Amino acid sequence: MTDGVFERPGRQRQMISDTSTLGASALRIAVLDEAPARLPGQEVPAGREPLRAAAYRLTARTGGEYLFVGVCGTGAPAPERLPDIALAPGDICFYDAGHPPLLEFPDRCRLKVFLVPREAMGLEERDVRRVTAAPVTRASRLGSLLSPFLSELADSAVSARPLVAEMLTRNAVNLLATLATEQLGREAGGPPGGRSPLVARVLRFIDEHLADADLSPEVIAGAHHISVRYLHKLFQDEGTTVGRWIQRRRLEECRRDLELGVRGRRTIASVAGRWGFLSATHFSRVFRAAYGMSPSEWRDSVGRGGRTLAR
Repeated sequence: MTDGVFERPGRQRQMISDTSTLGASALRIAVLDEAPARLPGQEVPAGREPLRAAAYRLTARTGGEYLFVGVCGTGAPAPERLPDIALAPGDICFYDAGHPPLLEFPDRCRLKVFLVPREAMGLEERDVRRVTAAPVTRASRLGSLLSPFLSELADSAVSARPLVAEMLTRNAVNLLATLATEQLGREAGGPPGGRSPLVARVLRFIDEHLADADLSPEVIAGAHHISVRYLHKLFQDEGTTVGRWIQRRRLEECRRDLELGVRGRRTIASVAGRWGFLSATHFSRVFRAAYGMSPSEWRDSVGRGGRTLAR
């Protein structure tokens, strides 16, 4: 792929819609009127040889429309070759754009390919192989919702006004990230020793907006294009609630500021306000409930070189 163009041997070059300059998501969309021998891969820097891996096959028996999500920015090839995967029209199939699979498709079919950086979807290297192992079928709950949307987006993004195209791009990336997270979450046990990519992104967003007194489940869910109900479910799976997590993180930052501000004698009210607490009285009450002493007692004990609180 070069300059937003795919080349196919013996045929006229086919343009793709390239929205990488419209936002940080760097999404690229390709609409192909017939199946190439291999799905599009990620760009390889000049002077560097592309990584090679044993290519598996994606197969289809009937014509129609197929959707693919190529995950870019992956590292070394997987140690084992994936088994071949059979697809049906409307299915959404993730693949590693660093090692694109071969295709065995009928002549009459249409492919819509979304190339997305791995980091933009919040995926770890180990996640890529897991999301590529099984397609999202058109008949599944998420597939029935997202397959028509992604198909329409691929057709309309290139002709949309720049501002609209950028909004569509960001929404698409967030939806694809949610889809990948759902796929990962269906595996027993989840990712070893870690949270799902979507949860990690949500927690990062909360940390970046702790000082905002208006931070709420509605704000968080809207920023990640998920429902408030689904957000609460994510935190339920973590053994806590959205509100408790926000309060815990705010208290931790306030405690740290009180410790660092001993010399400057920063007021308790100013520390509380800095981290989103609108009421100093409420802040003092929840601080005592969490740590067994008031904010002033904690600050004074630190100033005297006293005890340390447990987290």
